[in-house]
Amino acid sequence: MKKGRRAHWLFAGLVLAALLADAASAGAETLLRARLNADIRSTDPGTNRDANTDGVIAHVVEGLVAFRDDTSVGPMLADSWTVSDDGRTYTFKLRQGVKFHNGAVMSASDVVWSLERWLDPATQWRCLSEFGPSGIARIEKIVAVDPQTVTVTLDQPTALFLPTLARPDCGQTAILHRESVGADGKWIAPIGTGPFKLGEWKRGQYVDVIKFDAYSSRSEPRTGLTGAKTAAVDRVRFNVIPDSAAAKAGLLSGALDVIMSLSIPDMDDLKTRPDVQVSATPSLSMTGLLFQTRDPLLQDARIRRAIALALDMPQIVDVVMEGTAKANNSALPIGSPFHGSVQEQGYQQDLTEAKTLLKAAGYRGQPIKLITNKRYSFVFDAAVLVQEMARAAGINIELEVLDWAAQLDRYNRGDYQAMTFIYSARLDPSLSFEMLTGPKATQPRKVWDNAEAQAMLRQSMLTSDPAKRQALFDEMHRRFIADVPMIVLFNGSELTALRKAVKGYAGWLFPQARFWGVSLQP
Repeated sequence: MKKGRRAHWLFAGLVLAALLADAASAGAETLLRARLNADIRSTDPGTNRDANTDGVIAHVVEGLVAFRDDTSVGPMLADSWTVSDDGRTYTFKLRQGVKFHNGAVMSASDVVWSLERWLDPATQWRCLSEFGPSGIARIEKIVAVDPQTVTVTLDQPTALFLPTLARPDCGQTAILHRESVGADGKWIAPIGTGPFKLGEWKRGQYVDVIKFDAYSSRSEPRTGLTGAKTAAVDRVRFNVIPDSAAAKAGLLSGALDVIMSLSIPDMDDLKTRPDVQVSATPSLSMTGLLFQTRDPLLQDARIRRAIALALDMPQIVDVVMEGTAKANNSALPIGSPFHGSVQEQGYQQDLTEAKTLLKAAGYRGQPIKLITNKRYSFVFDAAVLVQEMARAAGINIELEVLDWAAQLDRYNRGDYQAMTFIYSARLDPSLSFEMLTGPKATQPRKVWDNAEAQAMLRQSMLTSDPAKRQALFDEMHRRFIADVPMIVLFNGSELTALRKAVKGYAGWLFPQARFWGVSLQP
């Protein structure tokens, strides 16, 4: 046996032994054990975050509103709301009797404090820019009318105020108790209202969330991130297991109950096992090839288009996703109600035209550094195929494999030539374009710096007329394909493997596990 393979299985064995020890020590406690492929970045929702962070902290915190399964926005900590005739003032009626994890009862003053904290630049909230001078609308005033009523006044009406509050990557604009921060304003830990409270975070090993016995659940059925959130287990332990073989061994041994973000090869194997169930749900996530359009070489759109024309998109998706996804070059995911015939127009492989464009651009085989990662196997596999297909057109692509945290940092700084990257799902079409579109000078993570597109995006956020929004999205798609700031490859599927004893689990369009309503049966 080769040394690398021996080390691989030794590592898997050590992880499995640790998992079995955890299971043996659980005693009478009902413990659901799930796998994370990497550690969370922080416990402060909507700030230093990634998809894993969002998924764990969503069990701990809640906002005024939340997305439903069908991508509409429903009530969460707000029981209801009304909008003024001019569309600028939202009046939220809060649920009564909701408690924070420290036992304090939530009131309007907590909502005001939380919203003002999010709007403080020192918090570094991911979604602050949405409510800044160039955002969807500026929040002018937040008022506690009485203990159960809060008003929020905007400087202009927008169709995206509630969807933005609900965004998982915004931390659901969580309502927190002020003891979540110290006297100096520095973050301590989330004291939220969710069905679980934060337990121990042992960095690099696991994160625990513990059933909150005083949780006040909504009465309607579970849907999206709202509805009933009954904690049916005492504790959920998110085990950090980067190695997929170790995670798979843990599931088969009974030391793990759930593996999220399952790889395609592991899915093929596990779905044949009698003691395992596999959940496959189409998602709104996006995998694509990003270009730094300020790069001296890739600022030439002809080179970017040549790369697009060198790729056989359906073959990439078939090889990488094995029938669980379809090729899609549009920023609007296939599951979006605004994805139509215009969005089906994309790139077709044409090596002759690709070579013609390269010659016209004066490309002489200069290397293009393509960053990727192995945390998401399909992202890495896509990069390998892009490299090989581009070579046939005479394009010299060199791969640079980084760990996910390093790649995310490079992405946020715009510090790359090209990278294969995965975006988490966006539940509104404007937000699908928003995560890509913006001025690089102030938002270096944005890939499409096009002033006209930014103006159309803003219009799509202001109007609620479906026909007008569709026309804007259609035109943005055409320009996106012409500019080639990135190549959208496909939308993903959330693949999850569970022990047969796990009951009540359900995936949805947003690829994020929800462990409320999930139980363990003999």
